[in-house]
Amino acid sequence: MVPGPTPLPPEVLEAAASPILYARTPDFVEIFEDMLQRLGRVFQTESDVLVFASSGSGAMASAVENLAAPGERVLVASCGHFGNRWVSMCTDLGVEAVHVESEWGHPIDPATLADALDAEPDIEVVFVTQSETSTGAVSDLPALREAAGDRILVADAVSGLGVVDLPMDAWGIDVVCSGSQKGLMTPPGLGYAAVSERAMARRAKRGARAFYFDWERTQKGQRTSRSAFTPPVTLVAQQRAALERLETEGLAAVFERHRVLGRMCREGAKAAGLELLGPENSEANVVTAFRVPDGVDGKAIPKLMKDRFGISMAGGQGKLSGQIGRLGHCGYYGYSDIVTALGALELVLLELERPIELGAAVGAAQQVMAAAQRG
Repeated sequence: MVPGPTPLPPEVLEAAASPILYARTPDFVEIFEDMLQRLGRVFQTESDVLVFASSGSGAMASAVENLAAPGERVLVASCGHFGNRWVSMCTDLGVEAVHVESEWGHPIDPATLADALDAEPDIEVVFVTQSETSTGAVSDLPALREAAGDRILVADAVSGLGVVDLPMDAWGIDVVCSGSQKGLMTPPGLGYAAVSERAMARRAKRGARAFYFDWERTQKGQRTSRSAFTPPVTLVAQQRAALERLETEGLAAVFERHRVLGRMCREGAKAAGLELLGPENSEANVVTAFRVPDGVDGKAIPKLMKDRFGISMAGGQGKLSGQIGRLGHCGYYGYSDIVTALGALELVLLELERPIELGAAVGAAQQVMAAAQRG
């Protein structure tokens, strides 16, 4: 029950057992091209989805390298540990990041972003986060798009893609970065950058500033049915299998399933007497974060969940270390997973001498599930 790497569907596990294919053979090219087409439908874009053998952080790094030059000023709007990673990437590459940080647990504030850009009229590129995995907050990308004006807008959707609706073209997002190991239900190792023509034109104007993560080189390879470098062929086969599953379920149904899972987890946590981190958001369905009760060791809850019941959950990161617990529900999760995790959490809280009515969290989650089944 962590927000990544997430559990794998059976067909994705099965694809891992396939024989290794030479990347230049027609058999692999067919798999690779099919995966690219299916990825475009998940990103909901006509633009190229560039594939890198990396985590999602590699795709994010590619956005900084291709869009910003050393000494240039960009704006980063964040609301948690992973959003702040944009700042570190910019700093390491000599790019000056004007940083606007919202309270952790809250989404990025569009008004604050707009005010910051009014004060920095020369900034041309803005980096934001859709789903902040460290807190569970999901920001309003259409509102951030409006606040950014005509600037290039880059969104980290590493944990949100395939979980929360993100029609890249319809919303006018210039670059969307993601990875294979969360909502896309594949092992870690594939990073994705969906790049609009406008963003690609900016990269062409600036010239190559990277080698492996160069967008133009990667795009050229993919458009000739070849990857620019040796691809992780097994991961590509697994990702294709996972995307087939997503399409069979249907994106709308996938998003609705996650909405129900998110409501189940939030209502269950509240029924267990836990305070949610930040305001509730009906679309914040990637991970549920709750504050550790007073007097409880923040690291004891995940430890006991694992030791007693074999359930992995996440704690806090950065300045929230030891202060929150996180239950992930992005990707290959179903209703029974939430009920099981909440039942175990109740018993852990009881062991930690927290007053709790056993069955309250499970019952609250079941009420949400029953309402969803009734329609």
